[in-house]
Amino acid sequence: MRLAVLVSSAASASPTHTTLHLIAAALARGAAVRVVEPWDLEIDERGRLQLRAFILDGYTPDRDALVAALRNRDAPRRTVEAASHDVLLLRANPIDTAVVAFAQLAARAGLCVLNHPDALLRTSHKSWLATLPPSVPRPRTLVTRSNASADRFHSASPSGTVLKPARASGGRGVGLVRGPHGELEAAFAAAAAGGDGWVIVQEYLPAADDGEKRLLWLDGDIVGGYLRQRAPGDFRHNLRVGGQPASCTIEAADTLALDALAPHLRREGVWFAGVDLIGGKIVEVNVLNPGGAHFTTLLGGVAVGERLAAGLYARSGYCGAGDGR
Repeated sequence: MRLAVLVSSAASASPTHTTLHLIAAALARGAAVRVVEPWDLEIDERGRLQLRAFILDGYTPDRDALVAALRNRDAPRRTVEAASHDVLLLRANPIDTAVVAFAQLAARAGLCVLNHPDALLRTSHKSWLATLPPSVPRPRTLVTRSNASADRFHSASPSGTVLKPARASGGRGVGLVRGPHGELEAAFAAAAAGGDGWVIVQEYLPAADDGEKRLLWLDGDIVGGYLRQRAPGDFRHNLRVGGQPASCTIEAADTLALDALAPHLRREGVWFAGVDLIGGKIVEVNVLNPGGAHFTTLLGGVAVGERLAAGLYARSGYCGAGDGR
């Protein structure tokens, strides 16, 4: 298999990243792997999508060595035609609309692009979860740019209200309000400033005191997951703000929640997603660059990179032009 992987930046590669787990597993299977950054996409004079890529073909499947080759820019560079690959894997967050447009061109030309760019347009905004039917368990949720609407929502949320940017990650701009309107106004402003202006307003779930699960969903199956426990003095569970990973049990309520979500992911053309749950309710769906392979592998004994690589080989056989499913 010839695999092209688009990443946000080669300089930020880490051996703990899900992308590196996948690349190492693909190399171990004998795949030809090329890594490309967003600014290295171009359309040539004949209208073909070209990739100025790091060529990792033949590299040892050692994540530390791969990271060094990418960060130090030691890996050989070559311009390759996108259409010469079997799969283009999108692993960038945030992702520029121009990159999505290039990826759409590649998909329409017959290249298997995962997650499909059309799916990213429809589902990467956190408002998508709020549009699903009530059969998908989730907290009460409002998506708004109106502080007054958020205030009314908060008045009906006795356990408190969580506010977060509709486009952001890593816990940036996320606030918890239990008190009066003045506190909500400040949290709303921070959430609005942290993304595209739209704010996700959710009821606080008391089960969050026990942690938040990150489960990995791959083409219809739950691969595994782990628990994120909050750092002392912080209500957020994100690892970037001090949250701690722990092993978890995937309970019946978790499975039922993902079973309810799965038809909607598949309908939209999502191949791989990270799903965050609290008390059996889905609080967030991540499709742009879902992570979690490292701690799922370390704590759960699941070789996530290998599962993802196997999934790519399976998908490359039937993912045709314009087909995100």
